[in-house]
Amino acid sequence: MCASNPDEALAVVNRENVALVLQDMNFSMETSGQEGLELLRRIKSRRRDLPVILVTAWGSIALAVDGVKAGAADFITKPWSNTQVIQSVETALSLAAGAGDRRERQPPPRRADLDSKYDLEGLIGEDPELLRLLDLIGRIGPTDASVLITGESGTGKELIAEALHRNSRRRSNPFVKVNLGGISSTLFESEMFGHVRGAFTNAAADRAGRFAVAHGGTIFLDEIGDLDLSSQVKLLRILQDRTYEVLGSSVTQSVDVRVISATNRDLGQAVTEGGFREDLLYRLNLISVKLPPLRDRPGDIPLLARRFLEQCVAEYGRGPSSLTDEAFSWLAGKRWPGNIRQLKQTIERAVLVVDGESIDGLDLEALGRLETEEPAKGALPKPGSITLDQLERAMIVNCMKHYEGKVSRAAAALGLSRAALYRRLEKFGLAQDG
Repeated sequence: MCASNPDEALAVVNRENVALVLQDMNFSMETSGQEGLELLRRIKSRRRDLPVILVTAWGSIALAVDGVKAGAADFITKPWSNTQVIQSVETALSLAAGAGDRRERQPPPRRADLDSKYDLEGLIGEDPELLRLLDLIGRIGPTDASVLITGESGTGKELIAEALHRNSRRRSNPFVKVNLGGISSTLFESEMFGHVRGAFTNAAADRAGRFAVAHGGTIFLDEIGDLDLSSQVKLLRILQDRTYEVLGSSVTQSVDVRVISATNRDLGQAVTEGGFREDLLYRLNLISVKLPPLRDRPGDIPLLARRFLEQCVAEYGRGPSSLTDEAFSWLAGKRWPGNIRQLKQTIERAVLVVDGESIDGLDLEALGRLETEEPAKGALPKPGSITLDQLERAMIVNCMKHYEGKVSRAAAALGLSRAALYRRLEKFGLAQDG
């Protein structure tokens, strides 16, 4: 049903069992959008849980962001595609139905029940908060809702993204992971949107971008918080209307893709400080999932340790097959600043080093001391054994490996700017191909 003005729209909402509202932002000669915001507030005051999708012009995205803050489920920019509208409506209705099925702080679901309904392979744990989170993952998996996954480094954000894809309608299509922290601003368009032959120096052949590769599936934008502002603008446009232009071509391409992103940064704080666009944040986090650090789920440490031990023994074909009670006590007493990743590395080292049937607390304590020992002072190569360039290259390689390709962190550790590190990566042939 349709309504031609705010009063008529409110009358329909009050009278009919409306499931969703698709609302323009202007209804008269007034073009500020304030009429739309006022109608949104009046609708939400009457029916707080009724999903409202706003329709606005591209130049009024800031206004649409204000609408999301006021309770809108999503916003669509003009001109729109019918596919985009249908996806947005289906997602909003699915999320509204799921919210209606849940009561806040209800008892967590049983792990066995979750495993029977959803594909949660690789997500280990029975902590109550984790179970609630896994239930949410299963529920929102079939939708096309954009999801922002946050949490400390090493908490398993990529595993959550993979689970969302496996539980979606796109599961048989590509899952494409992009580490945005490892892509320079000069390579961003080529990497994400592709390029045609001759688009720039050394562009010897056409290349498909990551979005084209992910068409029909899911694209996972890891380290989204490390993206520079100029690249954020380019990303916002494709997330908004699902269209882009290949570098070196003027032909507009369309893409059907679900977007999942992740970061260990506080993007709200980054917005306040001017380092992240607010409109991009609202486009990314229709659903926000925050992973708990390992120290907040101590009951899961034994489960994780046993699983990692099994995996490492199978991988290396050797090593102790069990952990003693003392070993579990030692593990429980750690704070694990590196979270699950650090726990896995600890177990892996023990499998490689310990000679015996089991790993005990003394073994882990000895390994812990090795991790924290300071390197010998003055431990430099002998004069004449290596050039300064070779030494610099080796240091950069080690630092990039340590920070898993995260350029911002490696640059900070080396005392360089991101631009300076990128120049060195190109100098030593370590940069990603454009």
